[in-house]
Amino acid sequence: MLNKILFLIVVFLSNVIQCITGFAGTVLAMPFSVMLVGFDTARPVLNVLGLLASVFILIVGFRHIDKKEFIKISCVMAVGIAVGVFLKDLLSGYDKALYITLGILVIAFAIMNAVSFYSKKEHRQMPAILEIVLLLAAGTVHGIFVCGGPLLVTYASAKLPEKEKFRSTLSAVWIILNGIIFASDLKSGAFTGETLEVLAWSIAVLLAALILGNLIYKKMSRKAFLNLTYVLMIISGISLLIK
Repeated sequence: MLNKILFLIVVFLSNVIQCITGFAGTVLAMPFSVMLVGFDTARPVLNVLGLLASVFILIVGFRHIDKKEFIKISCVMAVGIAVGVFLKDLLSGYDKALYITLGILVIAFAIMNAVSFYSKKEHRQMPAILEIVLLLAAGTVHGIFVCGGPLLVTYASAKLPEKEKFRSTLSAVWIILNGIIFASDLKSGAFTGETLEVLAWSIAVLLAALILGNLIYKKMSRKAFLNLTYVLMIISGISLLIK
């Protein structure tokens, strides 16, 4: 029971962040969630919560979507997700390896994004092939862990420098991609009775997180919140490596 209460606290805090930035909610929640309720429960529940959070953000910020980037990101990452879902089944039973891989990814991209942000260097245009590879990798990671955000953010931070476009476009992408994973989870029977119970409580907590997150978004600068996000991402990654 204590683990479930702690899980709901993680859901609340991570989705406040998700609502403000349009990313990082699942990345921050996943490491703690797998320790509290297990990977098989955390993954489908966090995916549904990410989907609902993105719908909320899109409702309040629909006019800010960059349609060209939305189509490009969604199409390329959808291919990567198909690969990730396939690999997830093959890697079933290798939880420790999954935790370590996720931890390394989270730490690496948190540091990379932070260095890029604080150096204030002008972003150079990425070669087209590198953009495709990055988005494919983001989709693959998302298909396995439901948290391809760090890789996608690496791409989007260069392509979508405006806070409003960044948040709304990423949220629109998550609706498409998390929807694909949701359909896959339904087909595979991931939503057991226990998982549905955890999901029901989590949705109630999610609503409060979205209301608070949207209020903070209107008042807090993106720079201030990214300071916290990068720190929390690194802490999350470390927690997986020492599990």
